Amino acid sequence: MTIQNFIPANFITSQVKLSLLEDIGQQDLTADLIPENAIAKARLISRQDAVLCGQDWFNEVFKQLDPSIQIHWFFNDADLLRENAVVCELSGNARALLSGERTAMNFLQTFSGTATHTKLYADIIKDLPVKLLDTRKTLPGLRLGQKYAVRCGGGVNHRFGLYDAILIKENHILAAGSIAAAVAQAKALHPNVSIEVEVESMDELHQVLNTAVDIVLLDNFSLEMLREAVVIAQGKVALEASGGINKETLRSIAETGVDRISVGQLTKDLQAVDLSMRFIDL
Repeated sequence: MTIQNFIPANFITSQVKLSLLEDIGQQDLTADLIPENAIAKARLISRQDAVLCGQDWFNEVFKQLDPSIQIHWFFNDADLLRENAVVCELSGNARALLSGERTAMNFLQTFSGTATHTKLYADIIKDLPVKLLDTRKTLPGLRLGQKYAVRCGGGVNHRFGLYDAILIKENHILAAGSIAAAVAQAKALHPNVSIEVEVESMDELHQVLNTAVDIVLLDNFSLEMLREAVVIAQGKVALEASGGINKETLRSIAETGVDRISVGQLTKDLQAVDLSMRFIDL
């Protein structure tokens, strides 16, 4: 499976530049132990089964340190790695390889962790006609990378930020005076933008179905309430289940007939993939 990285190259470049500055600062003191012109080969190994994600960030780290470094990948983003798989081999200046090792692996292990976690969820409902969505509960500064990782793991992206879709929640409704008033104002201000409204009760669901919204988010609805909501909505709007969803509850929620399930844990509760880079020739 090939997943297109939608993130602009200059965005990745700036992320990597900042991360290298954070790690190396003015000088890698330990790398000075290696002769300046020494050439080395290294091998990156996955210590666990995982979904690969983050090649562009990994490549960019070494490109900024020494453009002559060569990287040969044996897998692509979204590919499944088995434990002890050789992910790629690198060759070039030994100091640059050592200086970039940690930063490069930080990006790769984080995004691969997100992709791997997403696949665990996606596999649970892969035979059902429901979309698995992420949320805005992402690591600061790494949202776009994690959103890309969710795609690599088989998930679908929810809105990227506050700028590309409208999601009306309880505080917006309180400020506007009612659900109808909030939706009407949103339509007037941004007529061509998708509008989603979060509801916490069946009464609020009935209210929102009398407005022109695209999606209704059913917050912490029980299974019985979700089934009832599907019957009431009759396919007029897309229904999204959300709130405290985990691997144990995901399947039963998907079987209620909702169209979408958003899970914050995909991006906020990740475990980094265990990677190791070893010199094989120096």
